Amino acid sequence: MKTTTLAAAIAAALFSLAAHAQDPAKAPAKPGHALPQALQQPATGPLATVNGVAIPRSRAEMLVRERASQGQRDSAELRGAVREELINREIILQEANRSGLAKRADLQAELELVRQTVIVQAYLREWVRNNPVTDAEVAKEYERIKAEMGDKEYKARHILVGTEDEAKGLIAELKKGGKFEDLARRATKDEGTKERGGDLDWQTAGTFDKDFSNAMTRLAKGKYTETLVKTRFGFHIIQLDDSRNAQHPPLAEVKQNLQQRLQRTRVEKVIGDLRAKAKIE
Repeated sequence: MKTTTLAAAIAAALFSLAAHAQDPAKAPAKPGHALPQALQQPATGPLATVNGVAIPRSRAEMLVRERASQGQRDSAELRGAVREELINREIILQEANRSGLAKRADLQAELELVRQTVIVQAYLREWVRNNPVTDAEVAKEYERIKAEMGDKEYKARHILVGTEDEAKGLIAELKKGGKFEDLARRATKDEGTKERGGDLDWQTAGTFDKDFSNAMTRLAKGKYTETLVKTRFGFHIIQLDDSRNAQHPPLAEVKQNLQQRLQRTRVEKVIGDLRAKAKIE
């Protein structure tokens, strides 16, 4: 029954890392075990060489950063495990190349998709870094939402039905002394409030459809609508239980959420602008 604004699915691309690592790292070496010789030497040259093929240290650094972002501690044990994993990967890769697996069309298509994903995510991350949302923009959005939601909150109940005749019949029962809560439990189509006798809890007027909120805010405390209120959901009978000054969360509490919402909106616009310039057939 509430109006909800959904963010576009592109949000995931903004904050995720490139999902190209396929296998988890092996368990780190137990404390006290000797480190691999390569880790005891200065960090120069390749991490290791497998059948003449060098594994660059930069690859290990990328994997260590990824594991650290997942909560693992950057330690000698983790780095030793990463080295062993990369050696195993290189051994398996060389065997896959010898077997001809790497030339399969389906695998090549999958590799191209992974490559595309990494580049797209990197581009979006770079764009966000170069176009940050300012504190002033966040504060402006906060004030806009507060104004949209209104400065009062309402505790209301409603009964939702599918036809005009049902709504008129329920209003007639209320006029004869029927209890709103009992009629809501019996007749409402809103399963989310049915067991609570139609109780919608405390909400600002901006939470609801315009026709619903207009009817609700005109009611006196304890009164119900005696004329039909129609929204896209059906016909409503509304009762206002109480009202109070709105209790908006402080800006500091919602700042990060608002910042991410504004970032998503900007990225959606960038993508829309690029699509508008592209020739799509």
